[in-house]
Amino acid sequence: MTSEIVENQVQDTAQLIAQTVRDFAARQIRPFVRDWDESQHFPLETMRQLGELGLLGVLVPEEYGGSGLGYREYVGAIVELAKVDGAIGLSMAAHNSLCTNHILTFGNPGQKNKYLPKLATGEWIGAWGLTEPNTGSDAGNMKTVAVRDGDDWVLNGSKNFITHGKSGHVAVVIARTGAPNTAHNATAFVVERDTAGFSGGKKEDKLGMRASETAEMLFQDCRIPDSQRLGEVGDGFVQSLKILDGGRISIAALSLGIAMGAYEHALKYAQERQQFGQPIARFQAIAFKLADLATTIEAAKLLTYQAADLKDAGKPVTKESAMAKLYASEVAVKTADEAVQIFGGYGYIKDFPVEKFYRDAKLCTIGEGTSEIQRVVISRLLLP
Repeated sequence: MTSEIVENQVQDTAQLIAQTVRDFAARQIRPFVRDWDESQHFPLETMRQLGELGLLGVLVPEEYGGSGLGYREYVGAIVELAKVDGAIGLSMAAHNSLCTNHILTFGNPGQKNKYLPKLATGEWIGAWGLTEPNTGSDAGNMKTVAVRDGDDWVLNGSKNFITHGKSGHVAVVIARTGAPNTAHNATAFVVERDTAGFSGGKKEDKLGMRASETAEMLFQDCRIPDSQRLGEVGDGFVQSLKILDGGRISIAALSLGIAMGAYEHALKYAQERQQFGQPIARFQAIAFKLADLATTIEAAKLLTYQAADLKDAGKPVTKESAMAKLYASEVAVKTADEAVQIFGGYGYIKDFPVEKFYRDAKLCTIGEGTSEIQRVVISRLLLP
């Protein structure tokens, strides 16, 4: 089979998945976007439906109940969700690329067999805990600790800004197992929700992405067996960096979807809104905005899919995923801002869709590594 045939098959599959997600989002998400946003309702049933479609195990091999697909298909699915509701796109991305992918990448056969089928089908929702209240990017100084006690580990501490921190059925948690600010001082563990000493804390009242649950995870003398450890002792932070390479592609896709959604609404409005006897799209000030937005969105798309293709090919992707995440997230913010401007006063009103894109977009420049951290990552690879 030639590489051209394979590429065509990949593109056909990606297009089919994108259309499936587009149809699902129109039926099962779009009618509820405003209600979910205003009430901060996390729609678990919708997540389970995504699982039934195979979208919560996109990257998981079929032998573990997943779809066995690649990052190109994964990106397309997130884009289509984010065009309708960034919050649902965020929850899908966090479930797939963080919790599920961490177990897939670093779990042993027993751990994969135990957790991946539940996660891939949506029976269980996953969370991933690295960030803490006082140690965001300074992960080497984390305060959540795991102490060995015979054949068990005892966890104490807290994690914050965790997607599905209260509702997740299982979490991958990175805890410090060595001295602060030393090499290889953290280890990853799988912790189930009903484990004694593990609980959900405060649910955050957020600016945007409000239908995606963000909450604390609390650990008080939480005892887990050593069989719940992922990989070697001390490898937790190194594992996290590898997981975040894929996570950045997820956030780039999320950003791309938000930008495309905001742009499509702005384009449609500009063609319909009449001023001085003609659509406002006919005025150069608006036409040039639309031209600039379309150009930057296309560039973000190319960066995102380049990173996805490199990831699928098993090639190094740290620089490219950081570039895609940095650029696409800032394009999302800029596009949403200009979309509100094109709508004028109506853009500032919740009866119209672009104010939500405006609120949702900002998280993309913060989550899974701020824009500043992406620039640190990129510059270090450019200037070894």
